Amino acid sequence: MKLFIDTANIEEIKKINELGIISGVTTNPSLISKEKAILIDSIREISKLIEGPVSAEVTSDTAEGMVKEGKELSKINKNVVIKIPMSEEGLKAVKILNSESVKTNVTLVFSAMQALLAARAGATFVSPFIGRIDDTGNDSINVISDIVEIFKKHNISTEIISASIRSPKNVLDAARVGSNIATVPYKTLIQMISHPLTHIGIEKFNKDNKK
Repeated sequence: MKLFIDTANIEEIKKINELGIISGVTTNPSLISKEKAILIDSIREISKLIEGPVSAEVTSDTAEGMVKEGKELSKINKNVVIKIPMSEEGLKAVKILNSESVKTNVTLVFSAMQALLAARAGATFVSPFIGRIDDTGNDSINVISDIVEIFKKHNISTEIISASIRSPKNVLDAARVGSNIATVPYKTLIQMISHPLTHIGIEKFNKDNKK
């Protein structure tokens, strides 16, 4: 399973990229607003730092508007992926952008059926939201597992990005059921590195080395 970082913070991206563990970046208007950045400028800078896919989200409510925004954003860099909300207008936009070889990431997916529709419309990626599914009292990992099974059974090439990750366990669960990618906040990626027994082992080795 590949790992993306879910952030618009340039310093976080630089620090994690130095570790050699991430293959892409996802952003959204909320993350960009948090950094007090302008969307186009932010995506331009991030897409230069990372060779892999960089998701940039549209804000229009209509397919026509999404397509227009998507085309403009895709011109920033060849690795920019257009993030489209799951809706009727969104599916229309995905179909059009796909026909023009513009890569898309359908976001705000909460069911396997939505994922299937997005894939059939031509989405490059689909992003089911683990944390938010769990908030509704449903089992997000069952949803991811269903999407994985359906895509494998029907030879669907659309990649699954497990999003709305809130803990290292979410990442582990997504990996276990076969999600292609997990997009993870900086804090959670750092948490994944640490283990108390690792720290104890390092301290012991250092003490023994001094002896």
